[in-house]
Amino acid sequence: MNDRLDKGVELWPLRPWIMAGLCSLAGLAFHLLTNHHWYTDPPLAAWRQAAATLVAVSTMSFVLTVEQRRWTWAAGFALVWGLVIAFVGWFTAGYNYDATIFEFPYLSGLFAVLIAAPLFQTVRDEGRWSLPYPQLHGHAWADAVIGAASLGFTGIVFLMSLLIAGLFDLIGIEQLKHLLEKNWFEWMLGGFAWGGAVGLLRERDRLLPMLQRLVRIVLGVLAPVLAVALVLFLVSIPFTGLHKFWSSGVPTTPLLLLAGAGAVLLANTVFAEDAESRSDNKVLRWASAALVVVVLPLAGIAALSIGIRIQQYGWTPERMWGVVAVFVAVAYGLAGWYSIWRGGLNFDEPLRPLQTKLALGLCGLALFLALPIIDFGAISARSQVARLQSGKVTPAKFDWAALAFKFGPAGRAELTRISQTGPADMRTMAATALKAKNRWDISEQSIVAGPPPVEISVVPSTAVVPPDLRQLLLKGEKGQDAFCSEGGACRVYPQPDRANYVVFMDGCANLSPASRNDPKVTCLRRLGVFAQQKGKWANIHSDPSIRTSATEAASLKQESDALDRGDVRIVPVEQHQVAVGGEKVGDPF
Repeated sequence: MNDRLDKGVELWPLRPWIMAGLCSLAGLAFHLLTNHHWYTDPPLAAWRQAAATLVAVSTMSFVLTVEQRRWTWAAGFALVWGLVIAFVGWFTAGYNYDATIFEFPYLSGLFAVLIAAPLFQTVRDEGRWSLPYPQLHGHAWADAVIGAASLGFTGIVFLMSLLIAGLFDLIGIEQLKHLLEKNWFEWMLGGFAWGGAVGLLRERDRLLPMLQRLVRIVLGVLAPVLAVALVLFLVSIPFTGLHKFWSSGVPTTPLLLLAGAGAVLLANTVFAEDAESRSDNKVLRWASAALVVVVLPLAGIAALSIGIRIQQYGWTPERMWGVVAVFVAVAYGLAGWYSIWRGGLNFDEPLRPLQTKLALGLCGLALFLALPIIDFGAISARSQVARLQSGKVTPAKFDWAALAFKFGPAGRAELTRISQTGPADMRTMAATALKAKNRWDISEQSIVAGPPPVEISVVPSTAVVPPDLRQLLLKGEKGQDAFCSEGGACRVYPQPDRANYVVFMDGCANLSPASRNDPKVTCLRRLGVFAQQKGKWANIHSDPSIRTSATEAASLKQESDALDRGDVRIVPVEQHQVAVGGEKVGDPF
């Protein structure tokens, strides 16, 4: 009995084994290309990340789309997309200073491949450029079901392997356990399981319509629930207002777009691939119509939300990708409203060909944005620097880490320019960001403080600091960090007795006077008192944080002015202690 859905396609009994072997070899190649100590070694070379992408994308695309009929088409499709996404990955990995491949352009390229697969499968089956909606819809759902089921099967294989290895370990045979601890074997086993599962399901794809129907039934039950919820949500907005959106703390735009995507998915589960397959249940039909209708207002509110964010905080790559997502949601919303206008409750008939056109357009758009044609980082860098120069954001609150690590070469070029020609406080902050090795090294305090001092600052300037104390403050003792190893100025205040020296590691020193006295600006002043003990200088008293963002502005100014004029003294403090029978007990108070 032929288990294939297409009667014209011959059985391919060796397919599961061929696909399992191919994916197993691909898993080994992927491991060899990505084998790397991520926490101790330098970042993985961009060419290795790109080569690993070529192996993964080409193999998975081929295994998911291949048939004996026109198998060379599938090989060409997989190789071309593998090369394209590898190029995108190579460029993306080298775009930012702390190279990583998982940036938005790379993810956009992968999204383009996912959309292109059912489009290619439909054209392959037709043997020409033709995209009948039932076949396109069937391939899209089949790919999703097969991919998800194969991942589940892979997880089961690993669990069973661990069980078998554990059983043999009980009787002293540890080789299987040790084998499962090898990364290369894990990748080969995962590839073997996933490829074999895909091949097995393809050879028995008569089961897929039943699985798809089961998934659609389960999701279809949720369609009325989501439809009612989204309609009530939109109806409530005129009474609650939009101001609560901006004060809720919830990311408004992603949540609205996610709701719109859910509405599109559930609506498609109801009206299916053609009029014969759509649900006859009136409740589900009305629910799917409501879901199609709500997409446009959801997209409109998302557009308003992201527009306000851009007006307030300028452009960033994330917001530019958000605008793209909103554009796609608006396009689908308009298509849905047009279909409702043309077909009423039978809106699905005009909507299906529109969805085909939207899929083609979305695939092309995702590929276009993945390629290095439009530089989102350069646009964002210009926008953010313009806000800084116009005074819309203070240097202390400016996102220097984004300029260094998120906006690509254009961001670092702006940092270099500011570090050379900008105002004094901006030059210090830009130089600090340029020297950082990764974005996690940059915090608001470290940017404000600037680089570590190379010399101490003595107040008054005529005072003399012993050379060995100076050496201790700037270089520290062997195996210990110096007291003045953090960013800012090392300010030393000799006391009149010359036996004690008050030292401030002043992380606020590089700020302008206005910012230094602004309670909203976070910086740190660390206090230490140094005196000789047994012939060596030692820190006999320290306070890690005497300056916080909660300090009042008047107190900040008084403190800063006193530090500038050298009004820093050690003063006696009276203490009391309890004595029992002449013996002191407890701590002084």
